[in-house]
Amino acid sequence: MKSNFLPIFFILSVFYYTSCKAQEPFGENYLHVNKIIPLPNVKGRIDHLDINLREQIVYVAALGNNSVEIVDLKKGKVIHSLSGLDEPQGVCYIPGKQEIFVANGGNGECYFFNASTFEKTASIHLPSDADDVRYDSTSAKIYVGYGQGGIAVIDANTHKQIGNISLPAHPEGFQIDNSTKTMLVNVPDKKMIGLIDLMQLKLVDKWTSNFSTGNFPLALDDQQHYAFIGYRRPAKLVVLDSKTGKEISVNNMVSDVDDLYFDKMKKRVYISGGGGFINIFQQDALNMFKQIANIPTRNGARTSLFIAQLQIFILAERAETDNPAQLTVYKTSP
Repeated sequence: MKSNFLPIFFILSVFYYTSCKAQEPFGENYLHVNKIIPLPNVKGRIDHLDINLREQIVYVAALGNNSVEIVDLKKGKVIHSLSGLDEPQGVCYIPGKQEIFVANGGNGECYFFNASTFEKTASIHLPSDADDVRYDSTSAKIYVGYGQGGIAVIDANTHKQIGNISLPAHPEGFQIDNSTKTMLVNVPDKKMIGLIDLMQLKLVDKWTSNFSTGNFPLALDDQQHYAFIGYRRPAKLVVLDSKTGKEISVNNMVSDVDDLYFDKMKKRVYISGGGGFINIFQQDALNMFKQIANIPTRNGARTSLFIAQLQIFILAERAETDNPAQLTVYKTSP
């Protein structure tokens, strides 16, 4: 399908080609540091995070450390480390089973762990590069992006792979829209956003870009039917109609983006980028998105987790020469 938003996107990209790194800090009142939680002995890149909301336990995929760090938010400390992994990238908590699911990018192995004893309970092998993970509690299914172009469908109850979605290249960020029984997925190597029918488990539409690359993170608002896409080259936040691909808004943002979230309650977008900032955008009455914050962080701190129920934003900051790895926990402002 030919995209609806590309001509305008290209014009704006050329006209506004300035990264948020050039901006001065502002809007720091929108996030307040609540606590800093050290991640002792964690080296290298940190990837995705998830939470056991009831117990307020956060799971941190420490890819470069070959571990998943298990962090008690209330106590403000690491309480366990799942070691011996192979480049863990995706992680999710399964409340009904009280299990932790980990996708290993190095060997493609996906492991289930008991969340109380931390014993391994099952494993599933994917061909390679098991990456981002989404758990759909309504169907008890786990979706795992992997390899050169696939999303595996796993039954969380039986620990068995029950389906597969074929894609033309490796998937990055993807989100489920239960209101339409669809999934949107970023496929950056093809400069593509794919629309998947979850009943058929197949790609049914796509929107491509000839002028922008590196579409990694993706968030959805199933009420307004908005899709929020983070592009790295150039660094842009693009808001689309999630049904048609029509452009709604385009903004400059922080470079090297890896996570972004939409807060339905406050109509805000939170973005973490390795360029050294958290960006916040506010939706206005005309359905445009204006940047309201550019909050400094460590360079390379590009992965995060927004927890709407607690109104907290957690930033994973990798270790530097003189600074150990840590989670910075922010409270959002009204």
